[in-house]
Amino acid sequence: MKSSRPTVPPLYRPLPSAHSTIAWPALPGPEVALLTGMLHQLDESQWWSPEDLRRQQLRQANALMVHAYRTVPFYRDRLAQAGFVPGQALSEEVWSRIPVLTRADLQEAGDKLFSPETPERHGKTYDISSSGSTGRPVKAKGTRLVQFIWDAMTLREHLWHRRDFSGKLAAIRSLPNGAADYPKGAASRFWGRSTKDVFETGPAVMLHIGSKIEDQAEWLQRQKADYLLTYPSALRELLLYCQRKSLRFPELRQIRTLSELLNPEIRDLCREVWGLEIADLYSTQECGYLAFQCPEEGSYHVQAETMLLEVLDDSGAPCLPGEVGTVVVTPLHNFAMPMLRYAVGDLAEVGEPCACGRGLPVLKRILGRVRNVLVYPDGRKAWALLGDMYYTEIPAIRQFQIVQKTVEDIEIKIVAERSLTPAEEEKVRGWFRDRSGHPFNIVLSYHQEIPRGPSGKFEDFRSEVAV
Repeated sequence: MKSSRPTVPPLYRPLPSAHSTIAWPALPGPEVALLTGMLHQLDESQWWSPEDLRRQQLRQANALMVHAYRTVPFYRDRLAQAGFVPGQALSEEVWSRIPVLTRADLQEAGDKLFSPETPERHGKTYDISSSGSTGRPVKAKGTRLVQFIWDAMTLREHLWHRRDFSGKLAAIRSLPNGAADYPKGAASRFWGRSTKDVFETGPAVMLHIGSKIEDQAEWLQRQKADYLLTYPSALRELLLYCQRKSLRFPELRQIRTLSELLNPEIRDLCREVWGLEIADLYSTQECGYLAFQCPEEGSYHVQAETMLLEVLDDSGAPCLPGEVGTVVVTPLHNFAMPMLRYAVGDLAEVGEPCACGRGLPVLKRILGRVRNVLVYPDGRKAWALLGDMYYTEIPAIRQFQIVQKTVEDIEIKIVAERSLTPAEEEKVRGWFRDRSGHPFNIVLSYHQEIPRGPSGKFEDFRSEVAV
């Protein structure tokens, strides 16, 4: 497909010069030169054909597998049985025979997945802990190189969306206790590690996600930020509060969301209340960035230069456009803990090639956690897209969470300004039965608050039924 690169002229973003006598063109220092060199490559490779991208992915995957075969005994038999031979080019057939690594495999193997011989030039290692909302932690390791790639991809996403680095960035997210509590929050002179030494930026401000929603709104009013980063569930609560109070933030230019499923209803609500678009980020703690939203078309582009992402059906075959399957990823540059074909626990729908002209693989929709599918008494499973609970015309509802207790029993937890009337309660039950298409037994329970998980995430729907 012929490239249709955007013709909008790039913004002028001067690099810092490492030489006091050379102001322009800048002569960057070693770290900045490495990062800008990476950005230049990413700017080119995003326009390659899918076939060219795949060839390079397999080349890098081969290097990772040679390292795993040599230094991580856990993989030796798995790779040998798949037909992998170190020194030979990696074929699609051999790749497809490598067993998928499940979360249970990761937890059971533990330290056995760590490489004792991480290449020296990958830098120091660090620990990663991801509990998700399952309460079952996953231990992982990364390297300085993994952090470097995270920074490069963060910059790519900023550049894709043509953000004005001179603006102010606000974040409402999970932060260490006491580090960014209301009313003051926390502040930095620059946006973050990825931009600190590369581009001059405006300030960043942060607030802990545990702050009350009215406090979040008051804090955001004071900050007069240009960009806001937060979780979809927190954004929805903030939007509904601002809608009730007729609050707008005229300085805001764009919203960024991360860590949770972003329902279409939240996008619509953001347009309605603030007149703003959302740029969603798809990532996991243990694997890094998986996909970014296309700045032109809105679909999700897999970050193929750093991640080999597959969407597989129940038989393990790759899904075609329009099909939904399990997301399986291989971070291509983490040599401290190789994760070959790791099932991250999400469902996604494969998309058609993007009209923007980028050859990066496309996800049309990210549906969320596999464990949180709705299970029917006859064994059927369906994805529970229930974000429109707030559109049941019951304004007293402030927050909700649906918990499937058994294949017949549903609990709907509600935080409300008051107890609902019998007619309103029946309306909630009817809404869920209509959306699910089944007459589940439904119990409503009232709560002062529904706490977020340790990472600050929140799930509208949670299943306690084994799938």
